[in-house]
Amino acid sequence: MSQKPILLKDVTIEDGFFSHYADLVRSEVIPYQWEALNDRVPGAEKSGCIHNFQIAAGEKEGDFIGFVFQDSDISKWLEAVAYSLTKKPDEKLEALADEVIDLIGRAQKEDGYLDTYFMIKEPENRFRNFRDCHELYCCGHMTEAAVAYYRATGKDKLMRIMQRFIDCISRNVGPEEGKLHAYPGHEELELALIKLADATGEQKYVDLAAYFINERGQDPHFFLEELKTRGDTFRFEGNDLQPEAYFQSHLPVREQKDAVGHAVRAVYLYTGMADVAARTQDEELKEACRTLFRSIRDKRMYITGGIGSTVDGEAFTFDYDLPNDTVYAESCASVGLIFFCRRMLEMDGDAQYAEVMERALYNNVIAGMAMDGKSFFYVNPLEVFPEADHKDPHKSHIKTVRQKWFACACCPPNIARLLASLPEYIYQTDETGLTVNLFIGSSAAYRNGTVVQRSGVPNDGKTTFTFHLPEEESFVLRVRKPGWSRNCTITVNGKTVEAPVEKGYFCLNRTFREGDCVCFAMDMPVRRIYANANVREDIGKVAIMRGPMVYCLEEHDNGASLPLLFLPRSAAFKEKAGEGLFENLTLLMADGLRLQPTGSEELYSETPCTQVVPQKLTFIPYFSWANRGENEMLVWVREAPLA
Repeated sequence: MSQKPILLKDVTIEDGFFSHYADLVRSEVIPYQWEALNDRVPGAEKSGCIHNFQIAAGEKEGDFIGFVFQDSDISKWLEAVAYSLTKKPDEKLEALADEVIDLIGRAQKEDGYLDTYFMIKEPENRFRNFRDCHELYCCGHMTEAAVAYYRATGKDKLMRIMQRFIDCISRNVGPEEGKLHAYPGHEELELALIKLADATGEQKYVDLAAYFINERGQDPHFFLEELKTRGDTFRFEGNDLQPEAYFQSHLPVREQKDAVGHAVRAVYLYTGMADVAARTQDEELKEACRTLFRSIRDKRMYITGGIGSTVDGEAFTFDYDLPNDTVYAESCASVGLIFFCRRMLEMDGDAQYAEVMERALYNNVIAGMAMDGKSFFYVNPLEVFPEADHKDPHKSHIKTVRQKWFACACCPPNIARLLASLPEYIYQTDETGLTVNLFIGSSAAYRNGTVVQRSGVPNDGKTTFTFHLPEEESFVLRVRKPGWSRNCTITVNGKTVEAPVEKGYFCLNRTFREGDCVCFAMDMPVRRIYANANVREDIGKVAIMRGPMVYCLEEHDNGASLPLLFLPRSAAFKEKAGEGLFENLTLLMADGLRLQPTGSEELYSETPCTQVVPQKLTFIPYFSWANRGENEMLVWVREAPLA
């Protein structure tokens, strides 16, 4: 039986950790990104988003600015705005969004077409390069924004704009004779169409999404056939070096066994596959989703929930290839992984998906934004040596400080829209009961009443659920048994109870009454994590986790040359309450070792050039690194096994 999330409007985050992010997105991130989209942030790269729509609408002269997919940035901003308005109405912000939507409407062509790159630069080439040119990708993001804005405000203008564009696409693309048997080069529209179908009740959008999914990778291969019409040339320099696996079109989706190619495209595709599988009850497609999830989790995902191990194609490579210092782990990819996990949770109701969702959220995703919300990482490394990143061209994609903005700025608004919609990821329901996926303090409407969660995560594991119900109700409360906890005591109104575990959830089946309080007292030990021996970069090393958080060493606390540090296997950890920047966070202290250089200047020598000296080690949550200026950082620490 599939489960559905409790809707955003019915969940309010009241949490010691994530309330900060909810407030930050509303008060800082959305206004800051609006300035960036209007090219008004000093020292930041130009966005051109508003500029491009003004030109397309005939209200301004000039050239197109940015990439072929530039329109998507304003879409994600609008989506974040919609989620913010859902939780906290703001007349000025809504009026600003209405102005943007009006501008988009004025730019749209009479036949419904809406893509500023081709409207401004190459109107004769629209729908001629589905593989490279992102028309369907941009349509998908704007459609997501349209649905979110409609749900937030009841205004359907943007949704009607996007329905006209999708009608335009459908007149040109589809299974019928005379149409292009195309599908998106960059997947996104598939999942957006399902959202539109849910909002409108129109089956044709499910059918179009299913067509894109089912047509992908079939013979004759559309992208190769399309290439012939362009004179065997590729649109953008470098793409001729990428195999079809880069686009996940190397095989029909049901035959794909490994997560391959561009990581963001992949997880957007898998999200769409899960959506279509759930709506059509396609068991073969469901199993394909499970197979691809296991490929990511078991062999191609970083400990932080980052995915995509190479800058070349921002892509997956091969099993266990997870380098720390040349990693890509794009912020968008982890956002997309969370989307995929949530769809799998809805489809299968198995806590394994929530485990990965939580890992990506607390680590790779929030690491992509500074703690003040005003600078961002596109790439999320697990090891940083600033001099190498500045001087080694193979590491030039690694930024040692967060950037104010990017010319290719998909990540900042993607992080914003996820955090603004986070309440929808906490709970799921079906007719049998309530499922809790994330331990985030919140209140949620449930069964004509309210459930209030109070959680100490990520600092401690004690979590309580208090029910306010107008009349007694019998149902199952399912609370995830987190992988980071070894022991849990469950009490109901102060009395200890037992609860069986099914699919990774504690299941408490009882009649709930007004004021009932269920407490899950979960321990949160510091854990040493070891990578599979096939992960060559991490042999002889250890990573530290506590609760859902990965920890790291930073030069600021531990001195330079972090690879010279060792953590003895016998070393105990001391927990310390953070201060200042780290207020409300837990830091970890341990007695470690350092290989101290002897002072020899010889490049090679027959005598050891280091000596072992003791050193105190300080570990901080990974997401918080690089908030104190440029310095070295290290997640995987050498372990001294006999010390």
